[in-house]
Amino acid sequence: MMRILVMALHVCMLLPTACAFLQQPHSIPLLATNHFALRNNKPRNNIVCSSDRRPCARSMLEMRLENTRHLILPRVVRPKVYGIGLGRQKLTKRSKPLSRSDIYLATLQQLDSNNLTDPLVQDAVLKEVVTTSAKSIISEEFWIDMKRWRMHFRSDWVDGFKKPSQMIPAILFLYFACLAPAVSFGTIASQLTTGSIGVVEFLLSAGLSGMAYSVLCGQPMAFIAPTGLTLAFISGLFRFCNYQGLPFLPIYTWVGFWTSAFMILLGLRGAGKWIRLCTHFTDEVFNALLSFNFIYEAASSLKRNFKLVADPTNLTMPFASLAMALGTFWSTMQINQISKSIYFNAKVRQNIKDFGPVAVILFMTLLNLSPWFRNIGIPVLTVPKTFELAGGRSFLVDFLSVPLKVRMLCSLPAILLTALFFMDHNISIRLVNKADNKLKKGEAYNLDMVALGIVTGGLSIVGLPWMCGATVQSMNHVRSMTTTAFNEETKQVEVVDVTENRLSGFVVHAMIALTVNLLGVLKYIPVPVFSGLFLFLGRKLMTGNTFLQRVRDSIAERKRLPPDHPVFAVGKVRVSLFTGIQLMCLIGMWMFKQNAATSIFFPSAIGLLMIIRSKVLPRFFTEEELVVLDPTP
Repeated sequence: MMRILVMALHVCMLLPTACAFLQQPHSIPLLATNHFALRNNKPRNNIVCSSDRRPCARSMLEMRLENTRHLILPRVVRPKVYGIGLGRQKLTKRSKPLSRSDIYLATLQQLDSNNLTDPLVQDAVLKEVVTTSAKSIISEEFWIDMKRWRMHFRSDWVDGFKKPSQMIPAILFLYFACLAPAVSFGTIASQLTTGSIGVVEFLLSAGLSGMAYSVLCGQPMAFIAPTGLTLAFISGLFRFCNYQGLPFLPIYTWVGFWTSAFMILLGLRGAGKWIRLCTHFTDEVFNALLSFNFIYEAASSLKRNFKLVADPTNLTMPFASLAMALGTFWSTMQINQISKSIYFNAKVRQNIKDFGPVAVILFMTLLNLSPWFRNIGIPVLTVPKTFELAGGRSFLVDFLSVPLKVRMLCSLPAILLTALFFMDHNISIRLVNKADNKLKKGEAYNLDMVALGIVTGGLSIVGLPWMCGATVQSMNHVRSMTTTAFNEETKQVEVVDVTENRLSGFVVHAMIALTVNLLGVLKYIPVPVFSGLFLFLGRKLMTGNTFLQRVRDSIAERKRLPPDHPVFAVGKVRVSLFTGIQLMCLIGMWMFKQNAATSIFFPSAIGLLMIIRSKVLPRFFTEEELVVLDPTP
């Protein structure tokens, strides 16, 4: 923060001088005279001065980008800058190297006055003065992301209107696919936090944050949504606050503030390049954890139905709920596989795939309202009758009610949450950016982290649940916007084109935010339908996970494995050892997450995956074996 304030002060000092310089280009002494040249600090780089020649502006701009800064000054300004009689050797010892903005303004002083009357040149001067100081604290990677964001921002909206036949069914499916986690996690969070955060908060947070993120982010195909890992952290933070006798919501807000600052700082400094440390080893274990978490939540919901039965001898309701959930799961899976079918033509199969899941949800809801099922008592969503936050609290959190010391200490759990967001969010986005998806507009990891940081800060001040990169919803978004074709030669379904846009994500999350006005309608949707969707999302996430495929292939006959299987390259023993290490990591992370005493420190366990991959595995496997078992994405 101090460095940012100092740079802002420098900008304020530079602007008046630059403006005066534009008006009277020959009457102002060199900028270094007043502010920079006569410092007695020890220099980091040498400054080479010469009065023998006058360079052109282009050469000066090129030289200012070099590590060794060369400033070529005319003879007339040299006495003003350094004083008469200073030799070159003495000058080097006493002077501090000029910044890029100083060099730039010094160069402009040597330009012809006719050039300075050009409005384009004047705009360039002011822009350079403002941006050079900012660039010293903002990484080049972030500026590249911003340029890409500006380049594609208009087309990201326009492209969404070009294929309405694809957009409308995709939005309807994604609405229910994103609504299910929001409602389900909201119901669970209400139980874990004793009503401090509930369904309404999750609907508002998922909707508003998704809309903001779709505008601010660099990769609009990625969605943010409630995740099981974030919910585990919130639950651990709530238990910690109760144990310490601290108010939950003010602590929640300050942890969010710190996390927001950390995420923005990471994005501005170009920390997105660190995601390269996450190889397939990390991605596969992490995605397997997410997949099993969806399946676990669905199974837990169905298991509760057996405990709610008043008469243990009458198990009609729990078994009917189980049948409805499995029916939803099976129907959605079959509809999703319709593109590989031989029936109908390609257009009909695509329409069935797009509208099918929505039709399944509506069919199950109408079936539960029929006279045959109404008496069974299958549970439906529990939502308030009118719009209100949990406990009837106000919209803004009184975060100033905690002492200053507590506010500062909230930075410690914020570091853990930042680690979780960094891993969860970037891994989800990297799966979206995979080459197999054939996206064309590029990646922007640093801008995505800044966008998530801004969203996190906004959610924290109003006490709404944090959102993070959602792998399942993001991949479903990519698949919904993908046009595929069946290749007769390879007998495989191949990606033809992906409609990369911001419109679908914005509309989907706007519909989720407006769902708070449809609470009276949501109460008719059976809970087992969402359990079936959770099973589908968890199973879908397993697709393409080579770690889980190797677990399955461990009991397969060798000669029936595909020719490109790693077994034929490094041997079954090495493949089994590598797979076993991943399996132990998955089990350890699951136990760490499920333990109430360690759930708040769960993000640190995720970071251990990168350490294991970079430090431990090279001791057991050669580089050639790791190339086969864990290819760099």
